[in-house]
Amino acid sequence: MLEPEALERLRGSKNLLAFSGGVDSTALFFLLKDRGIECDLALVNYRTRPQSDEEAAYAEALGAEHGIRTFVHTAPLPSDASRFEARARRLRYDFFDRLVQTHGYDNLLTAHQLDDLLEWGLMQLCRGCGTAEFVGMAPVEEREGFYLVRPLLFTPKSKLLEYLKTRGIRYFVDTSNLSDAHTRNRFRKEAAAFLLRESPEGIARSFRYMLRDKEALLPETAPLFECEALTLLPRHGDDTATIRRIDRALKAKGYLLSAAQKSEIMRQKSAVVGGRWVVAQEERAVWIAPAVRAAMPKSFKERCRKAKIPEKVRPYLFVSGCLEALLSALPRFSS
Repeated sequence: MLEPEALERLRGSKNLLAFSGGVDSTALFFLLKDRGIECDLALVNYRTRPQSDEEAAYAEALGAEHGIRTFVHTAPLPSDASRFEARARRLRYDFFDRLVQTHGYDNLLTAHQLDDLLEWGLMQLCRGCGTAEFVGMAPVEEREGFYLVRPLLFTPKSKLLEYLKTRGIRYFVDTSNLSDAHTRNRFRKEAAAFLLRESPEGIARSFRYMLRDKEALLPETAPLFECEALTLLPRHGDDTATIRRIDRALKAKGYLLSAAQKSEIMRQKSAVVGGRWVVAQEERAVWIAPAVRAAMPKSFKERCRKAKIPEKVRPYLFVSGCLEALLSALPRFSS
């Protein structure tokens, strides 16, 4: 059930598993134990359900039993809050990122499986997408300073349930996943569930094929320049290719663009997405930098103006101290 590519990445590394106590992450934890692969656990307790505290206690009990570290972050979030899923995801990954940086983990593991992959693809299909957007995940993806690893990506949830029941392993069921209030749940029950009952093997095989197609469509492109969190990408003549490069770069920084944000970026020469990232496009390059505010001296602003550096990028250059390195590199790709 575990992807060979993922296992190769995990062996001999320091691993952190995003844990919830549900079917997927519980099965992944024990499947890794079967292979002799250790991982610490990280759980976010939103306290949206009566069993949330039980799930956190279960994670801590597993940590104590198996001699591993368990990190629990309690962050109450109303289940009826606007954009709950987006807010919860941001809170969750901010927590994981802090742990990775603080404790030096090589890999962050998530328990995404074939059902998740298909549900995501179907949702993108209904919004309008290409192959690159339809296949939204890969078993191993490089992030800034670590790898995001999904060992179960081509395994259907039914096999994970069977594994847990056969072994008599305790797990929890998140009742919010049964509610029709969430669009993804409706896709799961009305479309993905039928397809996965019919041919899970064929669906997994198709996604493997499409992932190879995606890699051919989106070959790795070396940045023109990088310093701290600043990245300059070569701008492609085709808008679709450009936004895909931007999407990939931001994903590597831990930020997932929505369809609306992609449209906003392509409409505007310079945009701030999610209040967190500046994306500024020029004829030859795309600038990506954290969105910050800073009082800059007039002499600094003048140097930036002469170098034709986008205005919204300048505050980050000031606080990061990257200007000198950038000015030295500019002649290489501005000529």
